[in-house]
Amino acid sequence: MKRRECLAAVHADLADCVVVTIMGAVAAELHGLGHRPGFFYLQHAMGLAPSIGLGVALRRPDRRVVVLDGDGSLLMNLGGLSTLAREAPGNLTHVVFDNASFVSIGGYPTPTADGVDLAAVARASGIPSAVTVSTVDDFTAAVRHAFASEELACVVAKVEADVVETFAMDLHLLENRFEFARSLRGGA
Repeated sequence: MKRRECLAAVHADLADCVVVTIMGAVAAELHGLGHRPGFFYLQHAMGLAPSIGLGVALRRPDRRVVVLDGDGSLLMNLGGLSTLAREAPGNLTHVVFDNASFVSIGGYPTPTADGVDLAAVARASGIPSAVTVSTVDDFTAAVRHAFASEELACVVAKVEADVVETFAMDLHLLENRFEFARSLRGGA
């Protein structure tokens, strides 16, 4: 399945969510589907989306927080999973797009290409609700189930290592920071 198809399938479900995403293909495709003030695109922070998402989830327990991550990015800060598990915010869903590749920087394989199972790593880190999906229907169902539950969840989506047409976004990233902060405070 393709990452963009997954994002398109749940884009409407993200309307009232706070979304923290890594840069690269995930950010470009999410932005291409339609930006919202509650979407935060991390620049130069590979591996830190779960940490930022955790901080937001703990500070704003009244909001559903979704972290959109990649396998390479998650592997850069694997210890973040145990921190998520220790704090276990019920309002946080961690989605990992696993294409077994550092696709945004040339397509070099990640350890998941050799069998590392990120959902199993998440469970071993203490996140009980961690699943791997490989179809858009299963992805949509898993994300919606996670949103409906009141426990920390991790959804690992096995996706193709496809390259986006462009990484360009018509959003100044500094303005994105201010807009995101305003959305967390309840302003537009």
